Order: sequence, then C-alpha cells, then structure tokens
Amino acid sequence: MTTTESAEKSRLWSPDRRGPTAGIILLVTLLAFEAMGVSTAMPRMVSELRGDELYAWPFVAFLASSVVATVLSGRFCDLRGPKPVLLTGPLVFLAGLLVAGFAQEMGLLLAGRVLQGFGAGMQIVAIYVVIGLVYPERDRPAVFGALAAAWVVPSLVGPALAGFFTEHLTWRLVFLALAPLVLIGFLLLVPVLRTLPKHVDGVVPARRGLLLAAVGGGVGVSALSWAAQHPRGLNLLLGLVGLVVLVPSLRILLPRGTLTARRGLPVVVLARGMLAGSFFATEAFIPLTLTSVHGYSPLESGIPLTLSALGWSAASMWQSRRPDIPRGTLVRWGFVLNATGILGVTLIAPEWGPAWATAPLWAIAGSGMGLAMSSVSVLVLAASTDADRGFNSSSVQISDMLGSAFLVGLGGVVVATFASTAAPTAAIIPFDLAMAALAVLGAFLTGPRTKPAA
Repeated sequence: MTTTESAEKSRLWSPDRRGPTAGIILLVTLLAFEAMGVSTAMPRMVSELRGDELYAWPFVAFLASSVVATVLSGRFCDLRGPKPVLLTGPLVFLAGLLVAGFAQEMGLLLAGRVLQGFGAGMQIVAIYVVIGLVYPERDRPAVFGALAAAWVVPSLVGPALAGFFTEHLTWRLVFLALAPLVLIGFLLLVPVLRTLPKHVDGVVPARRGLLLAAVGGGVGVSALSWAAQHPRGLNLLLGLVGLVVLVPSLRILLPRGTLTARRGLPVVVLARGMLAGSFFATEAFIPLTLTSVHGYSPLESGIPLTLSALGWSAASMWQSRRPDIPRGTLVRWGFVLNATGILGVTLIAPEWGPAWATAPLWAIAGSGMGLAMSSVSVLVLAASTDADRGFNSSSVQISDMLGSAFLVGLGGVVVATFASTAAPTAAIIPFDLAMAALAVLGAFLTGPRTKPAA
C-alpha cells in the first residue's frame, strides 16, 4: 500500500471509515437531543402526571440504570465485542422513549426513564469500543472531536425545541419525536455493524463481584445525586449512605490505583472525574449566582453555558487537528484553562463582581474541557487491549458520573449550610476556590504521569 493510500484510509470519511463515523455521530447526537430536552420539559410532564413530589426521580432513575448498564456493557464488549450491545442498546433506548412518551402515570414515566438510561449506558461504552477497533490511534483525536461537535446543535437547539413542544403542543413529543429518528438510526447502523472487525476471543480477566458492584455504583451515584438536588435533612444522610455503598464498589469498577492517582491509566481515569466534577459543579451554580446576586433573567443566565459549549466544541476540534501533541500535555493544559475559568467566575459571586465577564471566563473553562476530555478518551483507548477495552471505557464513564454527582452534591450542601439560594455568595466563593484548587491539582497529577511507568 502506498503512503497516499494509507493516508486516505486514515481519514474519518474515507470509504472504509464513513459508515462507522456516521453511525457513532448519529447515536451521540440523538442521545444529546434527549439529554438537553428532558430538563426543559420535566416541570410540565411531572405536573401533568401528578408527580410533583417525585420531581427528581426521573433524573435519578435515568442515572441509576445508566451506571449499571455502563458497567455491564463494558463487560459484555470485552467478552463478545460491541456488535450485540449496539444491536440492543438503541432498541432499549427506543422502548424507553415510547414508554415515557405514552405514559399516563408517574410510574410509567419512571419505567421509561430507566429504559432510556439503560439504553444510553449500553451505547456510550460500545461506541468507545468501536472507536478502539476501527480507528488507529492517530485518528482517534479526530473522532472524539467529531463527537464533541455532535453535542453543539442539541445544546443550542434542544432546550428551545423542547420548550416549544411543551408550551404549544405536548411534552410527549420530547420523547416521541425522537423515536422515529432512533429507529432510522438503528436501521442505518445494522449494515455498519457487519463491517466491524471480528471480535477476537482472548483471555478476559475475571472480575468477581462486578454485577453487585454495578448495582452498588448505581445506588451510590443516585443517592449522591438525590442529595445534591435536595441538600437538607435526611437527604444528606442518604447521600452519606450512598457514599459508603459506593466506595467499596469503586474498588471493582475502576482500575486498581485510580483513587491513589497511580501513574498511567489509573490517573487518566481519575482525571476524567476531576475534570467533570470541578467543571460541572461550578457550572451548576453559575445561573443561580447570576439570577440571585446580579438580577439576570433565566435566559441571560444561560448565555455563559452556551458559550462554554461552543468553546468546548471548538477546542475539541482544534486538538483533533494536532495529533502530534502528546495527549497528556493537552490534559494538563485543559486543567489549567479550567482552573483559570473557575477562578475567574469566583469574582462574580459578590455583588460588586463584573457579571458581564462570566460568559468569556466560562468559555475559557469550556475550552479547557474540550482539550482535556477528548484527550483523556484517547489515552484510555491507547492503554487498552481487546481484553479490557470495554472495562476501561466503562471505568472512565463511571469516573465522570461519580465526579459530577459527588461535587455537585457537595456544592448543594455548602450552599444550604453556609448561605441560601437567595443569597449564595458566602458559599459560592469558598466552593469555587475549592473547585479551582482541584483543577490545579489535576494539572499537577497529569502531563507526563499519564504515560505508564517504563
């Protein structure tokens, strides 16, 4: 094969790559539309189904089932390859859309959300495994850059479209309008799966207690998420119980040495949780600060989040065009930019803070996430083999979900304990400083340490 032919085959949209590329981008785009639309429509759907006291449960149900599915999908991909998972996951997700869309009571809505979470968790791990199978290491930054771009349109259009459906038609279209698209995507995906490399049977490490740990992970992350949304009274105790359940589960669900930041794959998996946790925990309280402290409208308070999503996508695309830069270096740069943005928005918490600066500062933080998150994914696949690619892919997703749930929950506890949602400044300042310190720690832990010891 000539150099020119080799270069042609390395492109994402070359004849031998365009099928898998289109398939995984389509799956991620549909998942993103669902994720961005549900929050907008949730108040109306819960009210209509007379489930106001269970408002948070549709989110918790999705999260719990997603954690369990993420773990099981990783194991099945290691044992049998991604094809069976990608043939099943979209159909489970489709069933969840239909159940939720036609639900006449809160119980059916929750059942639909469980199915959606399970289907989504199955798919995202299998997508990682497909990327590891199909694309050489040099092309993976471009793939993850494309996946980041797949979130841009849903982030910009999804909430507005869901709001239009809910206000002028019916909230059920948030689910049902996606159903035919998921079915079309599945039908388009089937012939693509036939072209995937055949799964090579090998020695897959035994992972005793994985199912029990998966359930423990789902319960633990969900309890933390519930405590984050209701940071008061017995709910805080529930969050503590969730943490107690979660810790022993993580010894099985994550690579050994993750929680002690061991060099190589463990610190890469830990970095994912530190990135997601510090960023999303800070972001969760930006609209609150802008509305409560500076009098912004809900629409105005959402502008920094939109610019952050655009910065994330732009930085992810930038890194995809520079495969020669070490991924560990980009992870470190990402942490630095994230810390810069978090430190900057700390100044917004007081009444005298320049609220107008929130948008550019949070765009900087989003750019850091775009550099680092894609690079973490590339590093995880580079450290994986056919026997553990599914496990490692599920581990990085678990780290992401845990970091976000735990630190957002911690922020809720800090606000409830030391301030209030009406006047959050006294809590936001120390909390943001702690998140910035966590991002700085991430910068020190990564860089050259993302490579395994020689």
